[in-house]
Parts: sequence; structure tokens; C-alpha cells
Amino acid sequence: MTDSHYRGRFAPSPTGPLHFGSLVAAVASYLEARSRGGTWLVRIEDLDPLRESPEATQRILASLDAHGLRSDEPVRFQSEHHAHYHTLIDQLLDQGLAYRCTCSRKQLREHDGRHPQHCREGHTRLGDQPFAVRFLLRDEQSEWHDQLLGPQMQQVRAELDDPVILRKEGFYAYQLAVVADDIDQGITHVVRGSDLLDMTAQQQQIYRALGANPPHWMHIPVVLNDAGQKLSKQNHAPALDDRIAEDNLKQALAALGQNQRLLAGASDIGTLLDRAAANWAPERIHLTAR
Repeated sequence: MTDSHYRGRFAPSPTGPLHFGSLVAAVASYLEARSRGGTWLVRIEDLDPLRESPEATQRILASLDAHGLRSDEPVRFQSEHHAHYHTLIDQLLDQGLAYRCTCSRKQLREHDGRHPQHCREGHTRLGDQPFAVRFLLRDEQSEWHDQLLGPQMQQVRAELDDPVILRKEGFYAYQLAVVADDIDQGITHVVRGSDLLDMTAQQQQIYRALGANPPHWMHIPVVLNDAGQKLSKQNHAPALDDRIAEDNLKQALAALGQNQRLLAGASDIGTLLDRAAANWAPERIHLTAR
């Protein structure tokens, strides 16, 4: 099947080098795009300079290149698009779809997620207090079809679930930037880990608030370590060894349940990826608990 309008992406945060779990997600998004004759993009989500480093960015891009996973368009860096995010936040504030919030996490916990300063109603006196900006959700039973998990339903709770879109430190938050970039880059399909599934309903409201249709979603199971935890930088997942890229790819394809016999005899990484794309079967991915 080919779909020249298909536009997918892989969007790591540069808080450390790629690990095996990241590679599995990258390979799945890459093969889904390639199998449909679509476009595959790489985006670096460098929103938090306190946790990120240029060295991590370069290691991520070098690892992707070593594994044959190359963006069809120039790599996008979120740090270069702050002005766009600022414009969108001003737009949402002007439309009454976002609000300034001075509440601390402790205050919200003590009030069961409600805002003691009545921030949603615009009654907060800001003064010199630092404030975040939150997106104003509406109560909704959100339904969509996940391309791997099937029909999905999530309850969105106004006020209790309102996501931060600008942090008190002045940094732009993931929930806004990921939607803004997907819209700006024309992303039609998102393949990502199932640990992000719970954010989907909130993000769909942000897409619509910004005048766009949400993309199609595919959430794949995350890779777990021996302790049953998500393989992640926070859990000290080891960095990929780029010297054994072909072996890493074969292990990633095995983790995705793909037919190894169809890959036998691939003489190089390019051939391996081409065969994997030609025989890509997401229905073979083993669904496990998130």
C-alpha cells in the first residue's frame, strides 16, 4: 500500500543518547511510513535546556544515521520555534482557551486538583508571582481508533486535567509544542509508545483548538527492563552501541514481532530496512500491558 500523503515522525528529547526502547519506537515509525510510501521526519524536542545537552543531540542524530534511519527533510529543532509557540499561546489566551495559573502543585494536590485561586475564571491576581499557562479543557468522552490497539475511549476532565502549555520557568511545554509542530509539519500519522496514550485525548482538544484535525494514532507497547520498568533514560537504560547497528535493528524487529525469516540474507543495513518495510506487519506486534 502506498500513501504519498502519509507524513510520520520520530521525535526524541535530547536528555541522553538513544537506547534500545527508543530504537524500537524509531524503527516502528520509520517502517510504517516507508511501507506506505510516505515521508518520515526527525524532530528534536529540545524544550528543556536544564535537562538537555548539545552532546546528546549529536549522539542521537549519529545513532539514527548509523542505523540507516534518516529524515526525509531537514531535522527540526523545537528550540528554533519559540516565537511560533508564543504566538499560539497568545492566540489561545485571547480566545479564552487558555489561562494563567499561579497555583503550585502542592496547592492543587491539597484541593483535589481544583484551583484555589480560581485561575480558570481569570480571577488570579498575578502581581510579581511566577505563573504557568494552562490549556482550558472541556469535559469530554473522547473516542478514536488506534491503528494498533483498536477503539479507544478516554474521559477528559475539565480543570482537573488541564495541561500546562507554558511552564513557570518560561519554558514551552510538551503538550503545546508537540501539537504545534505536528500541525506545522503536516504530520498525518503518529507512531509512538503506549506510555503516551493517556495524553492523546488532551492533545486532540488542543489540535481542534488550533484549527486542525488530529493525526491518526498508533501506540506500540514500550520495551521493559528486567525489573518490569519502561526502558528509559530515567531508569538508566544503556546507550545503543552504534558499532553493532545491524544487530540492534534485528533485535528491534524481533521486539516488534516481525518475521525474521523474511530478513535473512540482508547484506547491509539498507537492504535490511528495505526488506523490513516491504514485509512490515504491525498486526504481528505483541500487545502487552502498558
